[in-house]
Parts: sequence; structure tokens; C-alpha cells
Amino acid sequence: MKEKSKKGVLLVNLGTPEAPTAAAVRAFLSEFLHDHRVVDLSRWLWCPILHGVILPIRAPKVAKLYQSVWMNDGSPLMVYSRRQQSALAEQLDCPVALAMTYGNPSIDNGINHLQQQGCEEIIVLPLYPQYSGTTTAAVFDRVAKAVKKTPHIPAFHFINDYYNHPAYIEALAQSIRDHWDKNGRSDYLLCSYHGIPQRLADAGDPYPLQCEETTRLLAKALDLNDDQIGHSYQSRFGREPWLMPYTDKTLEQLPKNGVKSLDIITPAFSADCLETLEEIAEQCRDSYLEAGGVSFNYIPCLNDNTVHIEALKVILSPAISS
Repeated sequence: MKEKSKKGVLLVNLGTPEAPTAAAVRAFLSEFLHDHRVVDLSRWLWCPILHGVILPIRAPKVAKLYQSVWMNDGSPLMVYSRRQQSALAEQLDCPVALAMTYGNPSIDNGINHLQQQGCEEIIVLPLYPQYSGTTTAAVFDRVAKAVKKTPHIPAFHFINDYYNHPAYIEALAQSIRDHWDKNGRSDYLLCSYHGIPQRLADAGDPYPLQCEETTRLLAKALDLNDDQIGHSYQSRFGREPWLMPYTDKTLEQLPKNGVKSLDIITPAFSADCLETLEEIAEQCRDSYLEAGGVSFNYIPCLNDNTVHIEALKVILSPAISS
């Protein structure tokens, strides 16, 4: 009987600046915003705007925001992603490498690292529960580019999404129950997802439908009705319409609807980062309280919680054991 090929897991997240400085943020944003999956405008139009206007203005501002959430060991996204990789490696009987779509450690390095350990099959898990062309597909592009000149291409198993996987839903639900046990339960639970331009959804991106299904399944797991849970979309950029309802507008309206205490969670993010720790936990908190809210509680991402690592193990198991 032929011996099974050795398998390895490549965990992939978005990426992060290497330091909370304007120069590092500019380098990261330049790579990120050059990707056609992220901004699909003509390069003749986009590049002058990006380099002449956006980067010089945004890089120093974003650097200050990163400084407010930076941890002793680096950016939150990198710290938690490395902890996830380490914890998962202890749970799985195969090598686990971490890579970022933009910045370091690169997808090229991650694949090389696994191949050097003898892996002939690589299971790619983008840490985006809900698929989007702006995130998950960008990982696929980078994987394809990384092996373009490789003489011996390993076999790949690409996990597109896990937005409705029972283990993922239960991990979310348990994190909320744990928060309620410790802090009490608020009037309303808001699920805030990262937004994408509406035209991408109109063109067939399944992301909003998957976000809606995650919220529905989470409501079912927690036995919440429509008056107790909802969802919205954050982090919009530019002037064109993005997925609605917008998180900031929702937070301004909820107190007017009688919601005085709020719990908020970000199910599209597998690890805390600038968009959760600064945008949600700080900016959105201020917006909600200024609008008349009394109590605002941010529920952290799943990060390296045991229930999350167990969920990722379950999600990966069929591909590892096949």
C-alpha cells in the first residue's frame, strides 16, 4: 500500500505593519491597496491617487491608531495569529505554518517552510470565516503566484469558508455565553462584519449572504429573536455605497430605539486587530454613548481561545485525515 503523503497546514490572515510608524504603515498599505482584489480601479487612475494623496495623508494617522493598540510583542493581529499557529500545531499531527497575504511572514515563506518539512500536500486555511473576493480570493491569488515557478508544486486543499460550520458557530456562541456569565447580558447583541462595496455583492460575491447566515445561526444557538440580535458592516472606505446597514449609523440609531445597553462582536475577524480594538472598542463605543447609550461591551475575537483552536481543528480534520 502506498504511504500517505505528508500534509501541512498553512494558516493565512490579512497582514499587519511591522511597526506602528508612518513608514511601516505606508509600506503595508501600499502593498495592500495595490491588490486588484482590494481596489479594482484602473492603475492609471488609482496609483496617482494612492501615492499622491491617500498614503501621505493616511499613513501618519493610521500609525497613531496602531500605537494605541500595539502590544509588547507586536501588533495584535500578529500576536494572536502566532498564538493560534502555535496552539493549533500542538493539537494537530502535522506541521502548521503562519502566513500573511500582505507583509510578513509571506505566503511564499509559509509554503517553503512546509515543503522543507517534507509536506507534499498543503491545506490552506484563510482565517476568514465568510468568503469574499477581497480576502479569501486574494489568498488564493498569492498561493498561485508563490508556486508559479516551483518545479514541484505540492497538492493543495483550499478551504474557502467556514461561516456555517457548527464548530465555528458554537465557538462564537460560547465566547458570548462566557462574556455574559462574567459581565451580565445587555439589551442587544450586534454582530459587526467588515464591509465590502455593494457593487461587489451585486456582481456575485457571496460575502453578505454568508454574514447573514452566520448571524442567523448564532441567534439560533443563543436562542435570540430579531429584537435581541442584529448585524451591520464596518470599515467602509471611499464614497461609493458599501454593504448596509453601516455599523456607525446603527450605533447612532439603537439608543433612539430604546437599546441602552449593548454587546458587540465581530464574527468576520478571527483575531483582534486595529479594526476591532480601535474602530469598534474605542470609536464605536464613543459613538454609541454619545448617541444616548448607557453601557457598551465589546466581546473580543476568538483569538487563541481554547474553544476557537478546537473549532479550527475540527474544521481542518477532514482535509488532514482524507
